[in-house]
Amino acid sequence: MERRTIGAGALAVGAVGLGCMPMSWAYSGSRQRGDESLRAVHRALDLGSTLLDTADMYGPFTNELLIGRVLKERRAEAFVSTKVGLLVGEQHVVANGRPGYVRRACDASLRRLQTDVIDLYQLHRADPEVPVEETWGAMADLVRAGKVRALGLCAVGARGGRRSGTGLHDATLRQLRRVQQVFPVSAVQAELSVWSPEALEALLPWCAAHGVGFLAAMPLGNGFLTGTLTPGEGFEPDDVRARHPRFTAEMMAANQPVVAGLRRVARRHGEQVTPAQVALAWTLAQGRHVVPVPGAKRERWVTENASAAAVSLTPDDLTELSLLPPARGSWD
Repeated sequence: MERRTIGAGALAVGAVGLGCMPMSWAYSGSRQRGDESLRAVHRALDLGSTLLDTADMYGPFTNELLIGRVLKERRAEAFVSTKVGLLVGEQHVVANGRPGYVRRACDASLRRLQTDVIDLYQLHRADPEVPVEETWGAMADLVRAGKVRALGLCAVGARGGRRSGTGLHDATLRQLRRVQQVFPVSAVQAELSVWSPEALEALLPWCAAHGVGFLAAMPLGNGFLTGTLTPGEGFEPDDVRARHPRFTAEMMAANQPVVAGLRRVARRHGEQVTPAQVALAWTLAQGRHVVPVPGAKRERWVTENASAAAVSLTPDDLTELSLLPPARGSWD
């Protein structure tokens, strides 16, 4: 697989990463099977999808434990990315950016992952009660201590980042400018896909201008862009899509033209090319500093996603995809 670099430190990873969250968190709990997920991670490494993206909150903790079982055998082949800054309670998630907590959380992640060093340690969310510079400074100390190789920042969510008269990623850009004064940012993780292209406006250009890698989260639109979901089929109560405004039966039907456009482009590239692969190829085409991190928990989907790195979209393809209708949600 093609290799891409993250940040000024030139950290090399496969062009398509693996989002490990669905194996333990947020999607259809009844379909989460540890052995199946382990096979999926091994398959990803076999195919060159070396970036394994996890977080201590996924599970919580169980996702890191699962990845640690693979790393125990294949640490040298993997690029490990995990996150800190969010605590999961019974019915809520809260931020914790206190330096002491960051240090303890890193040590705990290292133990669960069965490794001596984390390749990319990302701040999941800034704590509103703690200056972000203090949190970032504690993370920088972990780099100096040899426990972490590089630091990354996850974008503020859409609800938290949007205010009247501001851009979607303005809050994230303000955070980036602040933490960059403390210690270099190697990567930014934010949603980017055919149906959520907002990062192209300001966030992606900022990363390109500053030599920062961009990890494209949810490049398959929470599964919608694969074309395998049926409007009205419904989701399990613990599935995040059960409460997502784009995943009501009405909105899934209304957004079918997006999938139809991906299918049209896929057909031009051969019978074996899928809408999901075109969606990932579109993300890869947005810049050499972009690494999509599609979530998957089965070998079949890992294999399909990795193969997207070989799909080369033409200028006409990219123009057609840029003209697809914008995605609609139940708020529209």
